[in-house]
Amino acid sequence: MGIDYLRISLTDRCNLNCIYCTPLEKNGYLPHEDLLRHEEIARAAAAFVRAGIKKIRLTGGEPLLKKGVVELVRMIKAIPGLEELVLTTNGIYLGELAAPLREAGLDRVNISLDTLKKETFKKITGSDGLEKVRDGIMKSLKAGFTGVKLNVVILKGINDGEVADFAKLSVEHLLDVRFIEFFPANKRSAKLSEALFTTAETRGKIERALGPMARQPSARGDGPASVYKLVGAKGKIGFISGRSDYFCGSCNRIRMDCIGKVYPCLFSPATHNLRALLRGGADDYALFDYIKNIFLVKSSYKKDSPSSGHIEMSSIGG
Repeated sequence: MGIDYLRISLTDRCNLNCIYCTPLEKNGYLPHEDLLRHEEIARAAAAFVRAGIKKIRLTGGEPLLKKGVVELVRMIKAIPGLEELVLTTNGIYLGELAAPLREAGLDRVNISLDTLKKETFKKITGSDGLEKVRDGIMKSLKAGFTGVKLNVVILKGINDGEVADFAKLSVEHLLDVRFIEFFPANKRSAKLSEALFTTAETRGKIERALGPMARQPSARGDGPASVYKLVGAKGKIGFISGRSDYFCGSCNRIRMDCIGKVYPCLFSPATHNLRALLRGGADDYALFDYIKNIFLVKSSYKKDSPSSGHIEMSSIGG
């Protein structure tokens, strides 16, 4: 499969402290001077597009913490040849930024939300921000994005009782709800050894509560998700089965973190670093040539490769 999808982490900072993400062993944030500046991010993105990238997703940390993120979206969206620009956020600041982001050219938005209950939200994230996230969802639905998705990580014994409630949102709103199998990626999340709630279990809960779902044809933007729809629903339901399924062979993405390190695979080490080239006066051809070499090594890595190990999700953006 050709590589045409780039995920760019804008910052390692986050305003939540989720139990499976930001590791307790992390020692502070990266120095500000190490982070790529707006112009550097946009120039790197343009070089990736020249090399064949068609879709870019902005991630974090929490990307909406990046100062001037609306203008950065405008800069990236203006890159010739880029077909789609999307963003994943925890939604805390989305209420105030949804309309400006859409006006700047953002096509779609994914919102990470694992519970609809205030007390469970605080247990998972360490924050009281559930109502802000709800507001962000509603503002996004009104902003005119081509798609709004909810990403829900199901954790046994924590939020698996809310599966049907989340599925109902796809009936009531033009919203795609995606249920994601929990995948331990660092020391902190590894402690949640009993948290896996499989796709089969999640599907069973939905159909027992709300009736059968119809499988939908694969569409652009589905990624590794298997997509279904409840009868009469406005939106869809997706399942991403990182533990019970294996989709490395169809992966079309690479990642660049907020300091310019590039990861051909979520489970690979950083094999390349663009920051030195960006700050060292390299011309556009040199950037293009360097990026093509990144594409060549992607096939060497998979989630069960010997290289796989600790993943700093709050820096690389998942």
